[in-house]
Amino acid sequence: MTSRIAAVALVVPDYDAAIRFFCDVMRFRLIEDVAQGHKRWVTVEPAGGGVRLVLAQAEGARQGAAVGDQAGGRVWLFLQTDDFMRDHARMVEAGVVFEEAPRHEAYGIVAVWRDPFGNRWDLIEPRQ
Repeated sequence: MTSRIAAVALVVPDYDAAIRFFCDVMRFRLIEDVAQGHKRWVTVEPAGGGVRLVLAQAEGARQGAAVGDQAGGRVWLFLQTDDFMRDHARMVEAGVVFEEAPRHEAYGIVAVWRDPFGNRWDLIEPRQ
């Protein structure tokens, strides 16, 4: 059997706000936005490809409480880049909030940032 993780669901408060952030600010591509009655099937993908995000609008109090806390406060999404300084500068210019200054680790350059919904991400350029 050949398998791969194709997508990860990201619970967001609003489809359109999430599309605007990921497509306009982060420059992801909108892959699908399909109406399904009261829901939509919305997927976005980083410009370089890879695992897609399924933007899932929260329904009800339980899902609403998960927005921004799907990993219990930990970093759980990792955005890899081939040029950390370029992308870090572009993200800061676009208003993305970083929790720390870039740091050099054994595995590469990294800094933690939050999306507007509270999810913690790493921006990382792996060591060559």
